[in-house]
Amino acid sequence: MGAESQTRTIQRKADRELVRRMIAGDQTAFEQFADDYIPPLYRFALRRLDRDRELAREIIQTTLCKAIAKLSTFRGEAALITWLCACCRNEIAAHYRKDNRSIREVELPSREVASSDSLTASTVDGPERALLRKENAERVHVVLDSIPPHYGQVLEWKYLDNLSVKEIAGRLMMRPKAAESMLTRARQSFRNGYARVAASGDLS
Repeated sequence: MGAESQTRTIQRKADRELVRRMIAGDQTAFEQFADDYIPPLYRFALRRLDRDRELAREIIQTTLCKAIAKLSTFRGEAALITWLCACCRNEIAAHYRKDNRSIREVELPSREVASSDSLTASTVDGPERALLRKENAERVHVVLDSIPPHYGQVLEWKYLDNLSVKEIAGRLMMRPKAAESMLTRARQSFRNGYARVAASGDLS
């Protein structure tokens, strides 16, 4: 078993244990769930709702209420964040059906992610370049949704909020060296996930 596969197995075992504790009414499990899963779920909704923060909060609230009510149906075949995102996607689709609109995917600000894509993008003009950038952004979204939530969180703090390693360490209540180690693992997890998504072409 490779390191990435082993990480996913450990994460899914942790997901099942967390869900078991939540079903049993463990308050600390609910707090952990909120800390680990609401931020990536909110990010997932926000970019699909044209950055409408109020609407994203409403969709997330509905998603969480329904997901928690049916936690007993979670079997752990997929990661918990994947299961939650599927629930959220259903709520977003229902919202757009109600308004007779189609789902709009919002891409990230133009920021190249991988050197190979950057080199390709620089040689393409017009619609092809825009498409490549959108595909690149969608890959980033898919990978952030698929890696362990705590990895997605530290990457978001580092590269979106521009926090220093020391500031991240403070939020995590750990030493800077430990935070740097977590960032290294998060980057590797992201790189592996990005390569996997790029190779498969799966942007769902």
